[in-house]
Amino acid sequence: MGSAVAQLSSLGIEINPSEEWRGGETFHRAEAARRYRRVAVSIALTDALALDVAILLVRLTRFGLKPPGLGFAGLLLVGPAVWVGMFAMFHAYALSRSSPVEEFRRILEASGVAAAVKLATTLLFGQGALSALSRGWLILTWALAVLMVLGGRHFWHKRIRRLRADGVLAFRTAILGANEEAVRIAEALRPKARGFIPIGLVHTGNGPLPPADGLPILGRIDELTEVIESNEIECIFVASSAVSPDVMKRLSKHVRRSEVEVRVSANLADILASRLSVQPVGDLLALCLRPVRLTGPQASVKRTFDLIVAGLAVLLTCPLWLASAILIRLSSRGPVFFKQVRVGREGRPFTIYKFRTMLLGAELLLATLEGRNEASGPLFKIRDDPRVTKVGKWLRRWSFDELPQLLNVLKGDMSLVGPRPPLPKEVATYEDWHRDRLEVRPGITGPWQVGGRSELTFDDYVRLDLFYIENWSLTYDLFILAKTLPAVLYSKGAY
Repeated sequence: MGSAVAQLSSLGIEINPSEEWRGGETFHRAEAARRYRRVAVSIALTDALALDVAILLVRLTRFGLKPPGLGFAGLLLVGPAVWVGMFAMFHAYALSRSSPVEEFRRILEASGVAAAVKLATTLLFGQGALSALSRGWLILTWALAVLMVLGGRHFWHKRIRRLRADGVLAFRTAILGANEEAVRIAEALRPKARGFIPIGLVHTGNGPLPPADGLPILGRIDELTEVIESNEIECIFVASSAVSPDVMKRLSKHVRRSEVEVRVSANLADILASRLSVQPVGDLLALCLRPVRLTGPQASVKRTFDLIVAGLAVLLTCPLWLASAILIRLSSRGPVFFKQVRVGREGRPFTIYKFRTMLLGAELLLATLEGRNEASGPLFKIRDDPRVTKVGKWLRRWSFDELPQLLNVLKGDMSLVGPRPPLPKEVATYEDWHRDRLEVRPGITGPWQVGGRSELTFDDYVRLDLFYIENWSLTYDLFILAKTLPAVLYSKGAY
């Protein structure tokens, strides 16, 4: 590196001083990757435990304390091995290379295949040793195991975020390129929770050097192997606009000699990975972007899913409906249900149903409270709204006031997942880009529900809604529904 240092210094290019690398701390190559693998092993053990606990609970429910046979003991050993093996085959332990939505999809697919393997075994071997659980209880075991796996993953993701913020699970990263995009990448990677520590830039010789905002130039593309070794680089992040096909070939040659991760920017903002696929075109690689407009079959699947889940939810929550109705009638004067006109798909108005949480005439008092509004844009929210009853605060705390919206789903006015249903007066103040959120049915829950609820600004609401519309899939709906329960339990932004 000595000749490179002298050459770059003569050009006035800053070199990263060695004492800044780790402050004298001993650092081993690919340490973050090894730590990710250790975390992945721990998660795999958690997944295996989730399946065994699910099997034990279902058997206890079915047979009580009756002693199990050898077949059941074998299932407790073989089942988790197949379960974890399927997860590994579907790359559900690639923690540093997948988004939460992608991981969720892989878990559902892998667990579905594992259940199919168990079902096939049962059909082939009948009720022998390998069939300790009958087909009638298999679905219950599968559902319970998946819920426990997702709960475990929720815990591990919180742990991973803390480890990333502490720098334990953070890749020391060099950015290949020295243009404006490279600087933007450095800014995007700067928050520690992203899991990357930007060390510096590698100049490709393409274009002039921009202001690097404090990041040094580590070297040039010809010296990449030496740059990786000298700076203990664990990840190369490629600014796609700064490299040519020839540079990418040279990069492949360099990384073959070093144990490093490689990321390539795609310049595609707000796109879920599930919408992307790679297609070779001659000697090029093209990213294919799946369209998101709901086709007839997709719309039918979403509507069928809404009807089945909403119908089951109404049946299962009947006791909550009854308890809420009694408490509302005993605590304050007025009807049990609150009805209000909202704007639905393509701007069509509809009547939304909720349990009443406010005093009678609450809307008439709105003008006197507008000065206390804590929300942005056309929204109105205040934390200690004097119009809310004591029972209403409890209903809002647990989102029970929204249960009657299941009737709106059954009627077809709403969906289980979708944008927040706005008031007509809100829509009247929309800018043009805000109106794009009216392209689909509004939802009981959505990305705004799991992303902060009342703590978000109005523009944040809209951006999350548009992201949902542009990236819709049934898996994404399931992901949001799975995230809604923790959001309700923690009551983040619920007031």
